[in-house]
Amino acid sequence: MKNLDLLFVLFILFVSNSFSQERPRDKEIIFGVLPPGSLNAITDVPGVKVGHFTKIEGNDIRTGVTAILPHGGNLFQQKVPAAIYVGNGFGKLAGTTQVQELGNIEAPIILTNTLSVAAGIEGVVRYSLEQKENENAQSVNAVVGETNDGFLNNIRGMHISPEEVIQAINSAESGIVAEGNVGAGTGTVCFGWKGGIGTASRKLPESLGGYTVGVLVQTNFGGNLQIDGLAVGEKMGRYPFRDAMEKSDGSCMIIVATDAPVLERNLERMAKRGMMGLAKTGGIASNGSGDYVIAFSTAEALRIPYSAEDGILVTAEFIRNDDMSSLFMAVIEATEEAIINSLFAAESMEGKDGHRVEKLPIDQVMNLMKQK
Repeated sequence: MKNLDLLFVLFILFVSNSFSQERPRDKEIIFGVLPPGSLNAITDVPGVKVGHFTKIEGNDIRTGVTAILPHGGNLFQQKVPAAIYVGNGFGKLAGTTQVQELGNIEAPIILTNTLSVAAGIEGVVRYSLEQKENENAQSVNAVVGETNDGFLNNIRGMHISPEEVIQAINSAESGIVAEGNVGAGTGTVCFGWKGGIGTASRKLPESLGGYTVGVLVQTNFGGNLQIDGLAVGEKMGRYPFRDAMEKSDGSCMIIVATDAPVLERNLERMAKRGMMGLAKTGGIASNGSGDYVIAFSTAEALRIPYSAEDGILVTAEFIRNDDMSSLFMAVIEATEEAIINSLFAAESMEGKDGHRVEKLPIDQVMNLMKQK
């Protein structure tokens, strides 16, 4: 079998595992009080699309790309309000300063491994320049986040190409989002077990606006794993600093989407709550951890056109500060659940130098949960 064929087969197997794996909610582990959307995924937010490119080759290539598209149109022509919050800045999140300065995102958001950020930037720029109506564009702000998958992946080989980034973007779809060992989560490790991609959502009641909040995470961090308040990591003897030489470094990328009409200032406030969701899972944002939250609104009335008449006043309706609290809660709950979903979906993996990371022992976890 050719390498390309083998890669495709492996990809299908991993995606199939992600779809068939029971999620915590299927096992009656409920996070918070707000109901999820129909898919319990970031794609419950209308217009949002997600695409993965998974690269598993030989004994030591275990990596990939995940692309998040805030809407299916031309993002450069119709930008979305956005904000970024840095929980701990030991990372390489490209494109931050323009988002902070202008309060918008103008291209697909890319997640990959640490040494493939440059490929992510080039892929996004090429994709954007080739889109119809962008013929005169001479600057594109690519937002590319990462975590370090170097324990399982030969990261120094820089095996992700710009073309593969474009492939992830072009594969993006609404609907079910594959979780676990896919895309940017292919080679990640979380709380000492296999991490990966996870997603979840919350739907506010009509009395609170009926808005949807969706979260997608790339989990590659450490701490004392907690599931629904139970210190699972401690009870299973898998927690940091039980040996003074042990580390718990790593990173987590958190993407927050909502259809609520929220501008960049309150999107940043929502992004801050993503770190609260991470903390509820036992994550500690250690010294060597790059923990970033990117938040955006898909509300059509708030989109920022690339071209507009000079001197006109912009008017828009957006949510008041006093009405933000339910959205804050939705971010916290969805982030917590998305992280645990990534662990439940991930499968054991062997990679570089024979390193092996086991999947979360779900049966053992469920026995502990029953003893709460």
